[in-house]
Amino acid sequence: MDNQKPRSEKSLIGIRIFVFVDKNGNLFDKRALIRNLDKSDLKVSALHTQHFVTNLVNRSVQLDVVATDAQNKTYNIEIQRGSSGAGARRARYHSSMLDINLLKKNEDFEKLPETYVIFICEEDVLGEGEPLYQIERYILKNKKPFNDGSHIIYVNASYRDNSALGKLMHDFYCTEPSDMYYKLLADKSNYYKKNKEGLHAMCEILEDLIKERNVEIASHLLDEGNLSTEVIARCCDLSIEEVEELKKKKAS
Repeated sequence: MDNQKPRSEKSLIGIRIFVFVDKNGNLFDKRALIRNLDKSDLKVSALHTQHFVTNLVNRSVQLDVVATDAQNKTYNIEIQRGSSGAGARRARYHSSMLDINLLKKNEDFEKLPETYVIFICEEDVLGEGEPLYQIERYILKNKKPFNDGSHIIYVNASYRDNSALGKLMHDFYCTEPSDMYYKLLADKSNYYKKNKEGLHAMCEILEDLIKERNVEIASHLLDEGNLSTEVIARCCDLSIEEVEELKKKKAS
């Protein structure tokens, strides 16, 4: 049996990405996740969760979190519980899907922005005992970097020590605010768990996630082409009008 969390449950963990960013768009602990990336000035200018990237010819993919910084660099952050969902070829596919959707028609290839695909994995997927793995392309003969602007990073969330990253990964999977190291994470967690407004906001987020998941399933069912609009709407708890609109978008 697949030991990955269902998308809706996994997305709840993914929501914690929000608390990495303060009201000005700055990552609150720059040393923790990006210490080895020389990104101490990183500022998030746009953030999207459950971002669906369409490939009109082959397989589409839903990205957990997509963020863009002030320098137009793009980050795809994926939350993975099981190792089966964080393979090297999946990381490659995510990177390619970012590229396909970031370059406009007839735009020069040199305008393709720098991208980072970051897998935060509950297990040490690469098995070397490291807290963080940064994968880059190199020229084999001289070991010089290829500098194509594509980066893949694996974060070992099982890593625990007193470093900034070790504490951050502890808090990332911690469910009790009082046990967290970082006050901002604890305060946000308390807000969503105990504050009336926070609970209401969380319920709305859950409803949105369920709706997005239903739309994703409906999209896959439409691709199969074996079911009527009415059946898909009933199975996915959507209106017939919503399924028809989705069909039009996929056809355009």
